[in-house]
Amino acid sequence: MEKFNSNHWAVILGGSSGFGLATAKKLSRHGMNILIVHRDRRGAMSRIEKDFDEIRANDSKFVSLNINALTEVGRDEVISTLKENMGENGKVRLLLHSIAFGNLKGIAPSKNESASDIAIAKLSEKLGLSKDTLTNAVDTLLEEGVSSLHTLQTHKHSEMLLGEEDMEQTIYSMGTSLLSWVQDVFKNELFADDARVIGLTSEGNTVAWKGYAAVAAAKVALESISRSIAVEFAPYGIRSNILQPGVTPTPALKLIPGSIGMESVAKLRNPFNRTTTPTDVANFIALMCTDEAAWINGSIIRVDGGEQIASL
Repeated sequence: MEKFNSNHWAVILGGSSGFGLATAKKLSRHGMNILIVHRDRRGAMSRIEKDFDEIRANDSKFVSLNINALTEVGRDEVISTLKENMGENGKVRLLLHSIAFGNLKGIAPSKNESASDIAIAKLSEKLGLSKDTLTNAVDTLLEEGVSSLHTLQTHKHSEMLLGEEDMEQTIYSMGTSLLSWVQDVFKNELFADDARVIGLTSEGNTVAWKGYAAVAAAKVALESISRSIAVEFAPYGIRSNILQPGVTPTPALKLIPGSIGMESVAKLRNPFNRTTTPTDVANFIALMCTDEAAWINGSIIRVDGGEQIASL
């Protein structure tokens, strides 16, 4: 891949891990300037700074802001910092929305034992082992990559149920906040003449995973907002698309109840017998930032190696 325009910037919302960090590393290696907005505790910064040092070592500018990207004050600080650092000719080529801040609670209390709970109970009785011993063994083997045991994983869900405030916060954080960012960057005339807005969705947009209701609603809202951006901002040269990665082992995925089982199923289902990686997605985002990708607008594009179309 050739070098990007030295005046172009990528603004990455949620760039200290996962897809956002991988994208920052990829784009900076190819000459794009990077501004990462993230929200992390002080204790995590030693690990994060090592990753940021990789970006700083490249031949491009790099700025990071550890602030709340979901407030008007936070957006104002980012806009101000951009103006200070990008220079007279600098423009935002990419706005990547990779915020993972949502509530993972069920919407109804569990009533019956799951099939996996029943299977574990019967197997433990047959083998003369305690349920805890067998459950721990299954979880360990799943983590080690023995994916075929996924049907025996028991899910531990929070007993707290999703509330109205949880839902509203998640939908804004992971969904409709994209529009606030696009409008503010546009209002300050910081977008390039040919700009890209990219958000990230998941298979949860059509599949109901327990504990994922709020995030699923946010993803669907994100997709809808992106389509509207694609239409109404097109006259200003802004393209908006949503990517749908396959199941990817990231810090955000590990917060989802049953994520080890999800990874195992993805490996078994994927034609390439592995899960998606952040680098897979970052490579595609870099392609979306090229001039040749200008005619892609208003789409939801799967970046999953064929995971969704394959049967288990």
